[in-house]
Amino acid sequence: MNLIIRLLLNAIAVFVLANVLNGVHVDGYVSAIIVAVVLSVLNVLVKPLLVILTLPITIVTLGLFLLVVNALIILLADKLIDGFSVDNIWWAILFSVLLSILQSLLQSFMKKNKK
Repeated sequence: MNLIIRLLLNAIAVFVLANVLNGVHVDGYVSAIIVAVVLSVLNVLVKPLLVILTLPITIVTLGLFLLVVNALIILLADKLIDGFSVDNIWWAILFSVLLSILQSLLQSFMKKNKK
């Protein structure tokens, strides 16, 4: 049940950010849910491999290259999902950063409600 709630919160965050950012487009609620699921799967399967492959440049940049890795994951989701599009890598980086912040805020609100 917790996984479903987290996916729905992520879908809400994707939908809100797509409406706020000009360079990110989502067709609707169903597309936002699909984006949340695909991003979760890509973060579990592809991101660890990319992090290991880019470890030297990540160390040299003191971890800032992880922003590019996150943007690449979002651009990969863009290619996989028809109802989701990101204009370029700069919008993907901004979307990634704001999505992480929004997800943390939503997760902290969920933890406060459980107490």
